[in-house]
Amino acid sequence: MPVEPIRYVTKVDLTKPGDEQPQVHNRWHPDVPFSETITPGEIVKVECLDWTGNQIKNSDSADDILNVDLSRIHYLSGPFNIEGAAPGDVICVEIHDVQPLERQPWGYCGVFHKSNGGGFLDRFYPEAAKAIFDFAGIQATSRHLPHVKFTGLIHPGIIGTAPSQEVLDEWNSRETGLIKQIQHLHDTAVAQPPLETNAHPGSATGDVAAKIAREGARTIPGRPENGGNCDIKNLTRGSKCYFPVHVPGAKLSLGDLHFSQGDGEISFCGAIEMAGVITISVSVIKNGIDKLSLKSPIFMPGDLQVHYGPSRYVTFEGFSVDEDGQQQYLCATTAYRQACIRAIEYLRRFGYNDYQIYLLLSSAPVEGHIAGIVDVPNACTTLGVPLDIFDFDASPEAEVAKLDMGNCALVKGSSHPVTYEFK
Repeated sequence: MPVEPIRYVTKVDLTKPGDEQPQVHNRWHPDVPFSETITPGEIVKVECLDWTGNQIKNSDSADDILNVDLSRIHYLSGPFNIEGAAPGDVICVEIHDVQPLERQPWGYCGVFHKSNGGGFLDRFYPEAAKAIFDFAGIQATSRHLPHVKFTGLIHPGIIGTAPSQEVLDEWNSRETGLIKQIQHLHDTAVAQPPLETNAHPGSATGDVAAKIAREGARTIPGRPENGGNCDIKNLTRGSKCYFPVHVPGAKLSLGDLHFSQGDGEISFCGAIEMAGVITISVSVIKNGIDKLSLKSPIFMPGDLQVHYGPSRYVTFEGFSVDEDGQQQYLCATTAYRQACIRAIEYLRRFGYNDYQIYLLLSSAPVEGHIAGIVDVPNACTTLGVPLDIFDFDASPEAEVAKLDMGNCALVKGSSHPVTYEFK
């Protein structure tokens, strides 16, 4: 009996902006129309644009990163009608495969300018920069980060179900409330409220499209009620993820595919972003929210992992004493930032500049962990860098000889310093 080919439920066009493609959308809202129906148990393929909808080019300039329009993100494929799913159920999404598109075998990692998105270390590295990666099978190399090759743990940065109107109203209330409470204490945005500019409602038109633009939640943060932009690098082939259902049909959406990512995705555009295709199947657990006591998504990682020898990592510790020497109380964010800074100081000895290392820590499969959050006043985090991604000896015992590492892609005419002297 002949085997039917796997059905594509989404195809994307790499020559058009994302907002010209009705099979994708860039806001969370219960009224975004279904793009296709998926039957439980059916294996389907979903093509996805890169998260910016074709704004970034394979070039040696970071002008596109500098000028990226962050009101036009993320372009998600879907939403999909999961046949039979109803509010109160849980859907289980099984990831069978994730790959780059054959017609675009490259991706990119970027540092956003501090005035346009910034990143985890934008206090020290406020300028825009970019690295292009070429894919060969499961491995990535970059002309902008020489002497490095690593295996990609390919995964979607975003998978989630649509909010109900009640859940959406809760999101908007608590996030705009946060802005009112603490925005005056911060130089950069603490939350992203609904934004009508460049909202893309999928195939919706007229009053429905206007309502989605007016109320739709930005896709930038992950949220407990639906998952979304969680950037979990281990959510790769063989994984299963369980999502609560808030609307009829679940309205599953996904995208923001990554060839590889370090824990934390610290430069914000920090994974190797790519256009790609993900193969999934979906099952429905009736009344699953009550059965599983599910308040936020859970996932089970697959057998496929990137395995570098456990003794082949150089691991940096970070503590909640900030870069100005100020004591913070059990702050894991401060501690992880310090671990990243220690790694930058260490790796620059081999010839890389700070922006190159920043991009590397964002995109390579580094292991970030919370080591301790119980010993007052200092939280402790760790950042492990696999030594085998380098084609030279980067171990603490190595005789250091600086190599010619070139540079990452910078803004045209840029002459900004590439090294920050930490205290």
